[in-house]
This record gives sequence, structure tokens and C-alpha cells, in this order.
Amino acid sequence: MNVSFEEIGRLAVTFAAGENLAAGQVCKVSGNGAVDVCAEGDEFCGVVEGVRNGWAAVQVAGFAEVSISGAVELGYVNLCADGSGGVKAGGNNRYLVVSVSDKTAVIKL
Repeated sequence: MNVSFEEIGRLAVTFAAGENLAAGQVCKVSGNGAVDVCAEGDEFCGVVEGVRNGWAAVQVAGFAEVSISGAVELGYVNLCADGSGGVKAGGNNRYLVVSVSDKTAVIKL
């Protein structure tokens, strides 16, 4: 049996999207009701689910799979943006990491 965290506590919100935003990236609030790509070390607000016609659906709560750079531990850890659309260890915000592979992690936003 496989463990799945999909859809648990999921909440998605629509924001105005920055020009280079793409599905699967973590993003940051860039203005009133707007999100954009994160630079390395930025705190992120969620994971982009999709972008269309200048609008982005962003998952801001629940469990989400994100790409990772470097080593990320299980449990409650500080994470920040890695500047490539994923996350890395560091920053000031703590997230619950429940699964880690070579390139991805499942975190609770």
C-alpha cells in the first residue's frame, strides 16, 4: 500500500500572475493580489498549480510536492526558495516535510 497526501487540506487561490510564472514552481506575493517567481532565499507563499491568461492558481494550504535543491530533512524544517522554482533548507519559515526523494519533497504548506 502506498501513502498518499494528495488533496489533504488543499486550498488554492487565484492571483494575478507574473510573466515568468509556471506550474510546479513555488511563488511569492509580489503585490496586491499578485504572485511572481521567487529568487534564491525568498520566503514562498505556495505552489503554482497552473497559469492561464495572466492568472495563476496557487496552492496555499495542504500537502504539496515541490522540487528540492540539496539535502532536505524529514520533520519540521526551515525552507526557502532555491531560485529555480523549488525549495532548499534555510530561511525563517518552518514546514512539515513528510516525504523526501532525490529531487522532490512533500511538504505541508
